[in-house]
Amino acid sequence: MIRNRIAAIAATTAAAALLLTACNGADNAASAAKEGAGLALQSLNFDSGTAKQNNAAPGTGDWATSPGKPASKPVAKKWVQLSASQAGDLNPVVVNGAGFTLYRFDKDTADPSKSNCSGECATTWPPVLVAPGGKIFIDGVNKSDVGVVKRDDGNLQVTVGGWPVYRFSKDLKPGDTNGQGVGGTWFGVTPDGQKAGAAAEQPEQGDGSSAAPATSVTLSDEINFGDPSEGLAGAGCQNVGRDDAASSLQASGSLKIWSEKDCKGESKVVQGNIADLATVGFDDTISSVFLG
Repeated sequence: MIRNRIAAIAATTAAAALLLTACNGADNAASAAKEGAGLALQSLNFDSGTAKQNNAAPGTGDWATSPGKPASKPVAKKWVQLSASQAGDLNPVVVNGAGFTLYRFDKDTADPSKSNCSGECATTWPPVLVAPGGKIFIDGVNKSDVGVVKRDDGNLQVTVGGWPVYRFSKDLKPGDTNGQGVGGTWFGVTPDGQKAGAAAEQPEQGDGSSAAPATSVTLSDEINFGDPSEGLAGAGCQNVGRDDAASSLQASGSLKIWSEKDCKGESKVVQGNIADLATVGFDDTISSVFLG
């Protein structure tokens, strides 16, 4: 009996020690990551004004990255620009040195800063990267709101208000805001890290279906889901077969509808089933949708 009690106490003590070690390990890892980001931030150079005002070399930094593509070349990571600006209906919103809208992701965290977008996600949403020792030009953005976080691949990603920031692969010209409201989780970022235009881009409610991104939608030519109809499925921008014909739609989550082909023109984020698209100003107007 006594021997069994001693064994139980020893096992409990060992388990507690292991738990304490695990907790300390997690805390130490988080502290190390935060310290590393702080050191990386200290290595960066901040200049007030735009890259052009500071005579940045042509073909470098934000000017070296093709629209919709990641900053893969070292020359593209030499500098980034953060400017408080207006893009589409978003005002204010942060844009980079080439005029492209920057976004934040609701599934990331700001305290501590952490990116949860990698792999295919980071292809669709290229992170804003800067090399250690590089420059950040700040134009209407407070230096105190700017930081960096080390990504899992070792790159340094710029943060605004603690939120890692990204571009969108479907933004192909300066001023595009095609990523606004996508999946109900992506929004332009304001100069202090908030969601740009979030109130205006909240999903128009349908039948109360889940706000998770929809991967399919059925568009009906008549209100109340009457025939004829067509279905679209997949991820990304999908052009409709019958342009400007839909009067109602059915979806199991949120999606973005557009007035022009290739996810251009006027747009609106909707959620669930919409029995009459006239109620959201899109009757006989949908030409494309963004899913996933």
